[in-house]
Amino acid sequence: MQRIIPFLWFDDQAEEAVAFYTGIFNNVRTLETARYDKTSAETSGKPEGSVMTMEFELEDHHFIALNGGPIFNFTPAISFSVHCVTEGEVDELWAHLSPGGKVLMPLDKYFFSEKYGWIEDQYGVSWQINLSGGRGQKIVPSLLFVGYQAGKAEEAMNFYTSVFKQAQVGEIYRYGPGQAPNDENYINYAEFTLAGQYFTAMDSALDHQFTFTEAISLSVSCETQGEVDHYWNQLSAVPEAEQIGWLKDRFGVSWQIIPLRLNELLQDPDPEKAGKVMQAMMKMKKIDIAQLERAYNS
Repeated sequence: MQRIIPFLWFDDQAEEAVAFYTGIFNNVRTLETARYDKTSAETSGKPEGSVMTMEFELEDHHFIALNGGPIFNFTPAISFSVHCVTEGEVDELWAHLSPGGKVLMPLDKYFFSEKYGWIEDQYGVSWQINLSGGRGQKIVPSLLFVGYQAGKAEEAMNFYTSVFKQAQVGEIYRYGPGQAPNDENYINYAEFTLAGQYFTAMDSALDHQFTFTEAISLSVSCETQGEVDHYWNQLSAVPEAEQIGWLKDRFGVSWQIIPLRLNELLQDPDPEKAGKVMQAMMKMKKIDIAQLERAYNS
């Protein structure tokens, strides 16, 4: 099971975006769709019965898309690296992602890749398309530490790998001397694993006009209240950002700490029971499974 799921916050384009992505990638599936009930519709301002979230897979990597309203904007601070086996695959993905998008690094040959490009698609989501011969995990979330967070990639990797199981820091490549404004010890590229999943991290001291936002959060699926408590207590560093399972860590990255039981209760075929669970959840910061069960059984 993929324990950490990228969660994409759209205005009202989740359905359109999911259809687009599942139409251009391979090994895709559209999974559960959740709709706004009366309580969540009143809170969000979205129409009751409209699509709230859609779960889907691209290259066997699980994602969740939300119609959340025009609150947050995607930035390249979190992007998705796609490791391609052939040059044709690179060209095809680039051609699909380019219309209406923005090129961040042109598709070209670089010292680290025979063919690579970084592009922001029509929805604002960033993708790094790389001819790398393929790997077990084809799509890899990438964290870019910029602005006041520049230089903290190594600290963040060490912190995250201390919080999660099946976690370790892998290869690290530093900028080295003569790469101003980047310090020679800053991370040019590094790999790490959390819960057995690959991530990458980079520092950049260039004058980027963006940072991490809630538009992309990392949702952690928990089996017990103990797991919820552990991740919440370790990761949450901004009290005012805590709401309905969401938190923000000390590096500005947003996470959702979600018990699997919550999804089971919300998907109950009895709309009254599911509605009571939704009402209880909307009042919470950290999700409390026992309180959800009480609401469900009330």
